[in-house]
Amino acid sequence: MTSVPSHDLRNLARFRHAMRRFLRASEEAARAAGLTPQNHQLLLGVAGFNGTGSATIGELAEFLQVRHHSAVGLVDRAEALGYVRRRPGTDDRREVRVFLTADGMRRLRVLADQHRRELAGMRRGFNLAALEDQGSRPSRGTARQRKRPPRD
Repeated sequence: MTSVPSHDLRNLARFRHAMRRFLRASEEAARAAGLTPQNHQLLLGVAGFNGTGSATIGELAEFLQVRHHSAVGLVDRAEALGYVRRRPGTDDRREVRVFLTADGMRRLRVLADQHRRELAGMRRGFNLAALEDQGSRPSRGTARQRKRPPRD
């Protein structure tokens, strides 16, 4: 059994903590915008998962990491709320593509702005244990190596 260095465990713990804080903030923002966290994730998947601005049910299931029938249920509920609409595929009429409605896009844009600010704060606050714990120096170009101007 190999020993895991303590700085690796600290880095993992800090990373998991940062992810959980981001997810909690994301869930709270979605609720404040009148969406469930699942609806927010669905809208995000439709708008951005494959870069086309629409998604198939299978793509959404993959994005959300749920089973196909669960993705269908989420799309059904989001469609009933007016956030998404479905259209048959152009190449394969059996394929169903999901698109955002104007309301769905508006809600997603509001949340995207909030998430962008949250991510900016995470970048500033992310603090992994220094590589010096191993007796080595950080590689060139890292923030830790940048010279700071002297204080007066």
